[in-house]
Amino acid sequence: MGAIKGAMVDGILTCMWVFSVPLLGVFSSIVAAYVGVEAMSIAGLFITINVAALFMLTFSLIGAACGGASFNPATTITLYTAGLKPDASLMSMALRFPVQAAGGVVGAMAITEVMPKQYRYVLRGGPSLKVDLHTGAIAEGVLTFFICLALHFVLLKGPRNIVLKVWLLAVATVGLIMAGGKYTGPSMNPANAYGWAYLSNRHATWDFFYVYWICPFIGATFSCFDF
Repeated sequence: MGAIKGAMVDGILTCMWVFSVPLLGVFSSIVAAYVGVEAMSIAGLFITINVAALFMLTFSLIGAACGGASFNPATTITLYTAGLKPDASLMSMALRFPVQAAGGVVGAMAITEVMPKQYRYVLRGGPSLKVDLHTGAIAEGVLTFFICLALHFVLLKGPRNIVLKVWLLAVATVGLIMAGGKYTGPSMNPANAYGWAYLSNRHATWDFFYVYWICPFIGATFSCFDF
């Protein structure tokens, strides 16, 4: 796939991902209510993990069908650094990342427009800094490090079954979101963070790039050193 075509596909996939992420909370709540459990209970957490796994499996299959398209600049960085993304290069990433960010903006705008009123509480303006700048930057970097570490572990040392691989990644993702919620959201995906920050006019500040782009890229890069 050519660099420009790859960037365009990445942008579309990122748009779809950012649009879909808030629906994860909606569908999890609907399923929990249907089976009669509290959304914040252990059973509700299990439902959330499985809904997240379904979302992630769907996007993994779409990405694979599109020649390895990605909706997360951080995972692109970590796979490139580890030599697991042979089609990537510094030039292709320089093209892909801005297009992924633009896709994030379109996705955030779209879901904000169409989300039913009774479920708009799940939007919450996307990831945001809830602690001081440097604590938030370290937290986002560490969280991205661990999600990328989990990605490497599952890809290289995990089960062969793709459904189990994705389920394990969903467990790691949900766990890290719970751990980082009081710090930065968290995002662990710079394009997702950019989309929501654009809507609230926070996207062009140094603080935003420091917390949601620079530190995640550092964490993503270091996560592959043990593999």
